[in-house]
Order: sequence, then C-alpha cells, then structure tokens
Amino acid sequence: MLRRLHHEQPESFAFTPANQAWAEAQISKYPEGRQASAVIPLLWRAQEQEGWVSRPAIEVIAQMLDMAQIRVLEVTSFYFMFQMQPVGSVAHIQICGTLSCMICGAEDLVAVCREKIADEPHVVSADGKFSWEEVECLGACTNAPMAQIGKDYYEDLTADRLREILDELAAGDVPVPGPQNGRYASEPLSGLTSLTEFDSGKTQYNASAALATDIGDTVKRIDGSEVPLLAPWRDKGANHNPAASKVKQAKAPAKPAAKAEKPAAKKDDAPTAEAGDVSEKKPRTLKAARKAGADDLKKISGVGPKLEQTLNELGFYHYDQIAKWSEAEIAWVDARLKFKGRIERDDWIGQATELAKGGKA
Repeated sequence: MLRRLHHEQPESFAFTPANQAWAEAQISKYPEGRQASAVIPLLWRAQEQEGWVSRPAIEVIAQMLDMAQIRVLEVTSFYFMFQMQPVGSVAHIQICGTLSCMICGAEDLVAVCREKIADEPHVVSADGKFSWEEVECLGACTNAPMAQIGKDYYEDLTADRLREILDELAAGDVPVPGPQNGRYASEPLSGLTSLTEFDSGKTQYNASAALATDIGDTVKRIDGSEVPLLAPWRDKGANHNPAASKVKQAKAPAKPAAKAEKPAAKKDDAPTAEAGDVSEKKPRTLKAARKAGADDLKKISGVGPKLEQTLNELGFYHYDQIAKWSEAEIAWVDARLKFKGRIERDDWIGQATELAKGGKA
C-alpha cells in the first residue's frame, strides 16, 4: 500500500509544554549520538496529541533528533500504526478484517462505517467526528468480530451494537470497551468448562475493561498533563546524561529567593528565558561568513545539516564565534534551537574551541 503525506497540511506543529518535557525525557534515555532511537516514541506522542502525524510534526521531530526529515518520514510511512492523514476529532475506528473476524461478520461492521462515517476509508465524516479503516489482525480472534477504537478493543460486535457505539461516542459518552455480548473476557460462549471457581471472584469488568473504564481515556487525546513526568533513568544507570538532567532542572521553577530580575525584552529578540533560567544575551553575530569562507559547523558533534543552517541564519559561521559564547549567550542561542540543553549536552563550546585551534572535535 502506498503511503504518502496528505495533500492538506497544517501550517505548524508544536508539542504541548508537558509533551515537550516528555519527549525530551525520552531522548535522554539514549547514549550520545543515538538520539534517533527515540523517533518512534516521539512520533507516537505527536499522533496521540494531534490524532495523526503531519508534515510539520515530522519536521519538528527531525530537528529535535538531528535526523534528516526523509528518515523520519520513512519510519512514519513504514509503520501502519501512524496515521498520515487527518482523522475524526472524536475517534478513528479500526475494523479488523482478517480471517476470524471476516468469518464472524467484519464485513457487516465495515458496512456500518460506510453508512455512518464515510463511503471510503481514511475519509473524515461530514461532521468531522469520525474516520475509519480496515486493518490486519488485532489479536482478539476469540472475540471476533472486533474493532479498535482509540486505545481500546470493542469485541464480540454486531452491526447494531457498532451503530450504538458510534452514536454514544458522538454524544460525548465513552462506551465500556471489551466484549459487547455479555461475555466477561475470552471464555467459551457456552460458559466455562474448567476453572469454574473463577466465576465467584469476578469483578464487574475484566482487568483491561476495568482499567479503561476507571481512566476513561479510550478516545482522549494525550496532552502530557495526565500523569506526572516519570524519568528515573535520568538520575541513574549507565546511560545517565548529566546535560539532559540540566534541561529538566532548567525548566523547574526556582525558589523565590533565588529568582533573578528578568531584563526588558528587546523588539528584535525572541521571548526571554523562563523564570529561574539564566538571563539571555544575544551573542555577536555576522551578516555573512568571512572572506575565507564559513567553517564546517557539522564537525561539531551534535550539529547536523539542519542545525548548521539554523546557526548560519542566526549569524554564526565560525568556530571561534561559538567558542566565545558566555552562559547568557548560550541561553539566547539555546532558546532558538527548539531543543534546550543541546549546546551544553554536546559541549559545543569545548568542541568549537578545539576546532578553532585546528584540532578535532
């Protein structure tokens, strides 16, 4: 199946502040130079936030991971769990169409989607609330036919029950996931023939349906504020990255006694650092490279083609410029690279100092 970028794209993408912190924490799991390992978690988080993966999201993630945009697009298009076109604002319905479900009535479920959502898959309904597609086996063959709606499985479906579920979702309700025919889990339809004592200890729902019901997030879009950010690996383990910890600490609000006065913002400056961060100071920049030509900033570990272009656009072409940055100037540049902590994490100052002397990074 050919998968490509949708012809209509949003103008921009940005993680919510909480999701941005989550994404930076995921990147910090990996050793230096291996940030690309976080590409799937970041793509998934972007989809959880927006419902699908757009071109601007791919571009932002590529810059965060210092990857070529085409490499991030390759990952996105390879894995079918990533939606590459807009989906319904309420839910995207995935109907399992593999053998067990097909035998047990998946075609009837597809017919309901064509009737109530859109005649073709990957088309958003007229009211903007739903979209659908047929997918390969989702692994609930005993409870066929079934569909994945948001994060949960709805099993033992009939056409009429799927219509009801869509109406409930459209009204703002979240139907209880799991078997829809009264079955508790995946026991025989005729009832238990072994482990019959299990019947006496049953709760209202099976564990999966109970958790989904308690959380109530079957079709909720994640914005990062649902649970506290947990990143225990930042403080221990072989891959502990001190600079990554600095990113987290820099974002933490300072104690009242330690707050610094925030300088007045200049018209040509971007917003200054948050309270508790180092005050920003714009470094000395150049309008163009010197006559001998620009230095190859990509020799600095952690600087790729995209970052080199960004640095050039900011007015930095030479190693000695970077080598002279003060802490406040680092904060100024850092705020314009869309990924705080990169400069200190990769020790750009030390590398640039060596390169300016004719050494190696």
